[in-house]
Amino acid sequence: MGGGAAVVHPNAGSGQGSASAHPNGHLVLVGPTASGKSALALEVARRRPEVELVSMDSMALYRGMDIGTATPGAGRRAEVPHHLLDVADPSEEYTVSTFQAAARAALEDITGRGCRAVLVGGTGLHIRSVVDDLEIPGRYGEVRAELEAEPDTLLLYRRLSDSDPVAAGRMEPTNRRRVLRALEVTLGAGRPFSSFGPGLDRYSETPFTQVGLRLPHDLLDQRITERFARMMDEGFLEEVVGLLAGFGGFSHTAAQALGYRELAAHLRGECTLDEAVEDAVAATRRFARRQERWFRRDPRITWLDVGEDPLAVLDDLLASFDTCAP
Repeated sequence: MGGGAAVVHPNAGSGQGSASAHPNGHLVLVGPTASGKSALALEVARRRPEVELVSMDSMALYRGMDIGTATPGAGRRAEVPHHLLDVADPSEEYTVSTFQAAARAALEDITGRGCRAVLVGGTGLHIRSVVDDLEIPGRYGEVRAELEAEPDTLLLYRRLSDSDPVAAGRMEPTNRRRVLRALEVTLGAGRPFSSFGPGLDRYSETPFTQVGLRLPHDLLDQRITERFARMMDEGFLEEVVGLLAGFGGFSHTAAQALGYRELAAHLRGECTLDEAVEDAVAATRRFARRQERWFRRDPRITWLDVGEDPLAVLDDLLASFDTCAP
């Protein structure tokens, strides 16, 4: 079995359990950036001809943002069908709800042709939106702008407590991002933010089978550094130059892409290239830690410990895929 890789389950915690609904045949492969998810997913597809890959990366969906997101090239896409790559320009906003709708359509198409999917990526909210079929609130720009003009986060939290005490009880009063979003939705939608679902800290039954990759932090940090160096050698900076020239800038959602924002800052004269690379690597490492914390909370994920060669756990991953057939 995969070179002796350990298969472990985190504690369910909070009495939430980890039961699964009847499996739908689709496997979700998660883990931090640079953990080897894409290579493993491709190998599963090569060994199981009915498999198609669905990207769960919130940045690989942008056209032209290829090197920095490690988007599969034309050769791999010709070999194995890929979905949700290159579906929007970097100047376009692409919300979680838009992504969710596109993923649903892709899965319906795949299922309708008698095939199965491996959903692969590390963008936690986008994955949860599909795995748990979340009801995602809309965006209310005018309301948001008015709220952001208030610098006192605790005052905003008190407003949220008055209008939606359930949502307020799910977050820290000082977490400005979460408080703003909950209050924006409550005021904009005219219904409590908490009414849109039980919250991301609840893990209900799902028909998707989920497997995660886990690496030692020192090895993951090394892989992130080495991968960024390869990207720079492949022309990452030139890619950013071309995107800025071709699209005139990034949308709010695309501008969050790691590496792109740091290199764009260098191109604006805000830092040296070495500083931009150092900042990008550090930001990517921090992001990887956040990904780990996000996924570790989900008791439904089966974990595979990987080392220098992620493909060593391929047999374990194939076993998970084979046993989740509908």
